[in-house]
Amino acid sequence: MKVSRVRLGDLSVGFTQALADAVREQGQRPEPLLEQFGLDTARLSAPRERLSIPRFMRLGHSAIALCENPAMGLDMGRHSRLSQVGLAGICAAQAPDLREAARTLTRFEPLYAANYRGRSGFSEDARGAWLHFYSISPYNAYNRFVVDSVLAGWQTNLGQVVDRRIIADKVEIEFPAPDYSARYEPLFGCPVEFASGANRLRLSSETLALRNPQHCPGTWRHLLELCERELEQLTRTRSLRERVIQLLGPLLHGHEPDLEEVARSLHLPSWTLRRKLAEEGAQFRTILNDTRRDLATAYIRDTELAFGEIAYLLGFASAEAFQRAFKRWLGHTPGDYRRAQRRAAGEAQSSVASFSTSGMS
Repeated sequence: MKVSRVRLGDLSVGFTQALADAVREQGQRPEPLLEQFGLDTARLSAPRERLSIPRFMRLGHSAIALCENPAMGLDMGRHSRLSQVGLAGICAAQAPDLREAARTLTRFEPLYAANYRGRSGFSEDARGAWLHFYSISPYNAYNRFVVDSVLAGWQTNLGQVVDRRIIADKVEIEFPAPDYSARYEPLFGCPVEFASGANRLRLSSETLALRNPQHCPGTWRHLLELCERELEQLTRTRSLRERVIQLLGPLLHGHEPDLEEVARSLHLPSWTLRRKLAEEGAQFRTILNDTRRDLATAYIRDTELAFGEIAYLLGFASAEAFQRAFKRWLGHTPGDYRRAQRRAAGEAQSSVASFSTSGMS
């Protein structure tokens, strides 16, 4: 079976420190849980070490089960620290005001987190700004945990910049109100709207203008230069084919993007895009099919999404069309592929358990 080359996304292992603190607050030891997911001291200490988003979601779900606390994501956000975000967090901590701190956290998000299907944003208008967070839908306990931890973490982190609690004007969340919905408004201190069109936090102009008492202009500029340098190195692409693959992720959502749509995103005439791809020995249709195939294997292997939901995320007209395409790509049905992946994962866990038991005997 072909291994996926497109990753759904990843994030810094530093985020697990806030989760560990939330688990301790519930009277549980986080170390066994972290080690179960391969997060030992050495890995947690490694610079630039990342954890895949699907694995992070499973880690969060395991923490929810361990502590019997479905609002664990909100508690994790309360324990979030800017230093756990890495260089971008340290830079935001030196911003002159809350506005620049929010811009820093969203602009340099690729330094600490990446989602192939979309990214966070900061949209300002005359009366304030929205901080947006992208998450795939439909929602379940796995990705609700991620949304909760990010939005609550933003509020906590921005409060650390200005050394006071931040009160948002409004919080909007895409998923319907969960069983623990009563936890949101006391935490955010503002109205929370569920089943909304986006996951986002609204901040007023007055809040954005709050000054950072720890700001040092020289240190701030130096950290900005370091972040810009890291971002340039991280986002540098080697080919037009890679740029097309990067663009397809956000466009593949409920419809199949065509060459003309991608060309517009690249500010190129469609015939120029076709010619330049041909010069690299590539064709748009092949890139699109390969990307959908790789994403399909990743979704089936790493998430609990139903096949109809995956079909929508990959731009297929129906679940049947997706299943036919998957059988053509891999020679297996999506159901057979998922069962085989789960069997392999179960066998691997059994081998690890047997090895650990024999090592202690």
